[in-house]
Order: sequence, then C-alpha cells, then structure tokens
Amino acid sequence: MNKFLSSLKRFWNFLKKDTWQSWIVSLILAFILIKFILFPLLSWIFATSLPLVVVESCSMYHQDNFESWWSRNGLWYEEHGISKEEFEDSTFKNGLNKGDIVLVSGRGSYEQGDILIFNSQYRYPLIHRIVRVDPYDTKGDNNFAQLPGELGVEEEQFIGKAVAKVPGLGWIKLIFFEAGRPADQRGFCK
Repeated sequence: MNKFLSSLKRFWNFLKKDTWQSWIVSLILAFILIKFILFPLLSWIFATSLPLVVVESCSMYHQDNFESWWSRNGLWYEEHGISKEEFEDSTFKNGLNKGDIVLVSGRGSYEQGDILIFNSQYRYPLIHRIVRVDPYDTKGDNNFAQLPGELGVEEEQFIGKAVAKVPGLGWIKLIFFEAGRPADQRGFCK
C-alpha cells in the first residue's frame, strides 16, 4: 500500500510540474475523465444521450431586454395563441446566446415555452422553443418564422429540454469551428 501511495504522489508531483510532458499527460487525463466518466454519468443522471450541448447559432438570441424583444417579435407569438404573460413564464424567457452551454434533461414532461433539443433534418440537433404541444411545434426566438421540420416534431426525435445554462463557455469549442462556417454565421450574435 505504501508503494502505491508513493507512486501516486510521484505521479501527482509530475502533473504539477510546468513541463510540456506533464501538460500533455494532463490533457489526456482531462479528456479521459470528461469523455468516459463525466459525460456517461451526466447522461445517466439526466436520462439523455446529450446532457450538455453548445448553442451554435443565433436562432434563440435576444439582443436586448425582454420588453424590446417582445415589441419586435411578440406579434408572431400572439397570432399563434401565446400571450406576453405566458411567454414571460417560459423557461429562458430571455433566450439563449451562441456559445452558451445548455444542460439537457430527458426527464419530465414537455410544455409550451420549454426549450426543446431535438433531432431534425439538419446536420445538428435544433435547440428551439416549444410553441405548441399537440402536435409539438417549435420556433427559434430570433427566427422570423418556423423552419421546415419544426412542425409536428415527434417524441422519438426528442433529446431533452434545457434546464440550465452556462453563458459563453461553449466558445471554447466553437472557436475551432467558426472558420468553416459561412461568413454571415461567424462570430457573436448581433
């Protein structure tokens, strides 16, 4: 047992050194811990295959306070039977920003106003607000209208709903992929 503890202490001291070798080993360990321990544990706890997602577009972006956003966008929601008061009671009434990390839960029911993460005809899952429940329809808060594939979303497509967010931290991932995006989709939301 002492030999094991001594080896563990030497390894720990190696990781604390400021060398490129210890840096590489630390990165490998971090990757292993996140990929094979943290994500599977979060998937099990939150009952979803994607417990953490990064918002990659501006479709849920609110550029200013709720009142200003509602004055520009509220008509669409009112025409679809969603009052200002109902929207204000929604989760994340101020939307999501590109680069936010969203904690996703596959547990519980799905209600109008929840932000749904679901598989669609697009390359990546969509993160949009439920605007109707029977059948499930969604819409991006910052989109002029609904996209093809947002009407009649089937429960089999559901990944989960947003339950919490960490603002901006997802840029750590996005920064590596921004150059490959069309020029009008790069950078921060405007």
